Amino acid sequence: MAAQNNINIPIPENKSVEEGYDYSQRGQWLRAAILGASDGLVSVASLMMGIGAVKNDVKAMILTGFAGLVAGACSMAIGEFVSVSSQLDIEVSHMKRNGSSNEESENEKLPNPMQAAAASAIAFAFGALVPLLAASFIVNHKVRLTVVVAAVTFALVFFGWFGAFLGRTSAVKSCFRVLVGGWMAMAITFGLTKLIGSNGL
Repeated sequence: MAAQNNINIPIPENKSVEEGYDYSQRGQWLRAAILGASDGLVSVASLMMGIGAVKNDVKAMILTGFAGLVAGACSMAIGEFVSVSSQLDIEVSHMKRNGSSNEESENEKLPNPMQAAAASAIAFAFGALVPLLAASFIVNHKVRLTVVVAAVTFALVFFGWFGAFLGRTSAVKSCFRVLVGGWMAMAITFGLTKLIGSNGL
């Protein structure tokens, strides 16, 4: 009886780029960018809604929003730089204590403070431009406030969906979270400013 020859031919697994990609590598810049954009959108829109609660002047509304954009972008950049720099110092110190053998590979995974700071500032300014542009060309006060809320609502949904898409998380949950948070911030700022303004303070 002839001997049977069992030949095993290895078949390489067809792993897609998406399966082999570590989504945690996106975490640093994604967190900074989404946080910056959402902060810029909500904080500047809330400032503009607050001033719009007591003043009908479009100039006052735009100047308030612009001041919020500049101050917020600087604050976000500085805060992110300090935070990520502290994280970097901790990780570098940990690598030195452990004596990592693959230093080049480890260095590639280290956070970049300047990148995170720039992403936060740019994203904040980008988000803040939404309510500014929405209010810039509308003369009627009530219509202007309505358009700002509508533009901010659309942008919040987009930011929530975009963050969920890049992070491969639930889009519904992400959109709902940022939308409700943004609405609450604008409503509280508008209401409290209107209350204080009506009392003549």
